[in-house]
Amino acid sequence: MLIEILVQAKRYTYYDEVDTLLDVPAIKSFAKYRGLKSFRTSTWDPKCFDNFTRTQKHVMAKALEMEQESRDDCVPTGSYARIYIKDVPLDVASKLCVVSRTCPIVLCGLLQHESKMSVLQFSIKKHDSYDAPIKAKEEFISHVGFRQFVARPIFSTYNMNLDKHKVERFLHAGRFSIASIYAPVSFPPLPLIVLKGAGGSSAPLAAAVGSLRSIDTDGIILKKIILIGYPQRVSKFKASPVEAWTKCGRRGRIKEPVGTHGVMKCRFNGGLQQHGTVCMSLYKCAYPKWPEHRFPVLKA
Repeated sequence: MLIEILVQAKRYTYYDEVDTLLDVPAIKSFAKYRGLKSFRTSTWDPKCFDNFTRTQKHVMAKALEMEQESRDDCVPTGSYARIYIKDVPLDVASKLCVVSRTCPIVLCGLLQHESKMSVLQFSIKKHDSYDAPIKAKEEFISHVGFRQFVARPIFSTYNMNLDKHKVERFLHAGRFSIASIYAPVSFPPLPLIVLKGAGGSSAPLAAAVGSLRSIDTDGIILKKIILIGYPQRVSKFKASPVEAWTKCGRRGRIKEPVGTHGVMKCRFNGGLQQHGTVCMSLYKCAYPKWPEHRFPVLKA
C-alpha cells in the first residue's frame, strides 16, 4: 500500500518530465516544441509562419544543400528501391492497389512544413471549355504541383490596395479571382488544375486553372449582405454613427434603435419618400469549407 502511494506521488510530481529516446534524435522527438524563457512574460506566436517568404527561402536553401551533399541515408539518383509503408488502413491500401493497375503511383519527398495544413490562396480562372456554374464551397479535386487533394474553396475579389476582400458566390468566366482553401502547405510558384467530377465512372472535367499565389492565414475575406427596410415615419433631422443608404442615392446614419425588432431612428442627407427602401451593408468573415475527404482515392 505504501509503495503504491509513493508511486502515485512520484507520478503526479514528475508527470511532465520525459526522457530523450536513445534510438530517435532529439530534434525529431521534440520537433513540435518551442522554448520559452518565461511562461508568464515570453510571447508565443500562434502563427505557423511569421514571414512566409523568408521561411520559403530558408527551406529551399536547406533542400538544395541536402541535395548537393552525399548522404548514406538517401537513395542515389537513377537507382531502384523497394519501399515499405506501414500503418496504412486496409480499405485505403486496397484502393491504391486498384489504382496502380491503371496508372502509376507517384511517390515524392516533402520539403520542411509541407506536411502541415494552412490556408492557400490561388489566382484562378474558369476554364473556357467548362460551361457549368462553379459555386463556392463545392467539392473540387485540386491538382497542385505533384499533389492532388479534395478542397472546398471560397472565391473573392482581389485588390492590392485594400486589406479586405469581398466574397464571390460563383467563379465568373473571363477574369481571375482568388480561391482560398484549406490544404497542405506548398511553396509557390506551382500550377493549379481544378477538376470537377462528371458523375458515374466518367473522368473528371477541367473546371478552372490557375497558380499558387501565397499562404496567408491573416487575409480578411468578408461576405456582404444588404439589410433592407422601409421608413415608417419621416421627420426632419436626426443623427449618429452606422451608415444606412437608400436606393434613391440618399446617405444617412443610424441614431438609435427603437425596440428589439429592427426599428431604428436615422438621419439622412436629404428628404425620403414614404415608399422608399432603406438599406444597410453588413459583413462577416468568410472561411473555406473543410472537405469531408482530403484525397480523391478515399472517396472512390
